Amino acid sequence: MFLVAIIIIGSFFAFNENDTFKNKDQRMEIVSNQKLNGKMKIEIWSDVMCPFCYIGKEKFETALSEFAYKNQVEVEWKSYQIMPELQTQPDKSIHEVLVDQKRISLEQAKQLNGYATQMAKHVGLTYNFDKTVPVNTLKAHQFQHFAKENGKGDQAEEIMFKAYFTDGKNVDDIPTLVSLGQSIGLDGVALQQALENQIYIQAVKKDITEAQEIGVNGVPYFVFDRKRAISGAQDPKVFLEILRKSFEEWREEKPKGKLDLIEGAVCKPDGTCEQ
Repeated sequence: MFLVAIIIIGSFFAFNENDTFKNKDQRMEIVSNQKLNGKMKIEIWSDVMCPFCYIGKEKFETALSEFAYKNQVEVEWKSYQIMPELQTQPDKSIHEVLVDQKRISLEQAKQLNGYATQMAKHVGLTYNFDKTVPVNTLKAHQFQHFAKENGKGDQAEEIMFKAYFTDGKNVDDIPTLVSLGQSIGLDGVALQQALENQIYIQAVKKDITEAQEIGVNGVPYFVFDRKRAISGAQDPKVFLEILRKSFEEWREEKPKGKLDLIEGAVCKPDGTCEQ
C-alpha cells in the first residue's frame, strides 16, 4: 500500500473487537506466555515511513498514560513494510515518489502530505515532508529488532519516527542507524555488526508473515491480548476503551495461583510431617 493510500484512508480505519486469528495455536502460545510473565501484551505492527503510525503511536500512548494498570501492560513493536519494493532514493523527495507511483501532479502530492502534516500537528508532532528521504525500511526494522532485544524497543521506535518525519534522516543508512542507537544507549559496535550481517532479517520477515496470517492489511495495527484489534490512528478514547475491556478479560483469565493438587507425604513449615 503506497503512502497516498494511507494518507487518504488511514484515519478512517475502525477497531474490530471480534477480529479472529487464523493461527489458533500461535495465539494460545503467546497468551500463555503473557499470563506467565504477569503482563497483558499489546502488539503493534508499524512501519517507520507510515505517517499514521507515528500519529497512532502518540494517540495510543496518550490512552496508555491514562490507564490505571499500565504497569501490567507490555507493548511489543512488530515489523511491517508499506512499500517493500521501494528503493532508497536520497536525492528524491517523497512528493516526487508519489508523483511517479500514483501519476498525480506535484501539487496534489504535496496536498496529500500536507493533510498528514496537519494531523500530526494536532498531536504535537512536526512533519517535514520536504526533508523526508524515501527509503526501503528493511534496515530500520532490523534496527528496531536489535533495540527490542536490548530492552530499548519503545525508545527505538520513537527516535526512528522523529529521524524520518522531523529530521529528514536516511534511516536506510547504517552509520545513521548506529548513531541513533547510540543516542538511546545501545552498543554501537554490536548494532553495526548486526545490521551489516543482517542478523535480524528473519525476525523482520517473521513479523511480516505473521501480519499476513492474522489479517493485517494496513498499519498501524494494534492487537490486544490476541483477542481485539484496532486499525489506524484512532482517538485516544477508543484505545482506552479497548484497553480496559481487554485488560478486564485478561485479568479474569489470568491464573490466580491455585493449582490442581495431588497430595502425598509432606513436611510443613512448622516442622510437622504428615503422610
